Amino acid sequence: MVKAYLGLGSNLGDREATLRSARQALERTFPGARFSSLYETEPLVVTDQPWFLNQVAEIDTELPPMGLLEYARELEGLHGRLRTVPKGPRTLDVDILLYGELVHREPVLELPHPGILHRKFVLVPLAELAGDRVLPGLGLTVRDALKKTTDAAQVRPAHGGTVTC
Repeated sequence: MVKAYLGLGSNLGDREATLRSARQALERTFPGARFSSLYETEPLVVTDQPWFLNQVAEIDTELPPMGLLEYARELEGLHGRLRTVPKGPRTLDVDILLYGELVHREPVLELPHPGILHRKFVLVPLAELAGDRVLPGLGLTVRDALKKTTDAAQVRPAHGGTVTC
């Protein structure tokens, strides 16, 4: 078994219902899956779109990295994801953030996720689940990466409160 972390995001339709459905599917496939709180985040790159709801899932899997990527894309498709506008709006986005201690660089899959150090909307919920985890090949804990990120995007708890990581 390998511990993997998945980033989940949605900014179209009923975002919360979409993420709830994705969590249920993940729990059926990966019993014992754990989830961070929900965070609302402003969009990056393509800023003329609705804010996202984001969270991170921690799973134990026997799937190889490419098998997990295929599963993630199937889950997106079941929730109506169309890959039409890069970085654009989406019903569901599922990214593999970390896969055990694997450092992997291929065009279709890079691990750790190539944007992990520059995405507060990933680091905040990841720190909630695994703040002391060292990012493979990067030599920083998740909390240290969060402290060092220059990402100025707003990240706020979806149901009030403050970010405490």
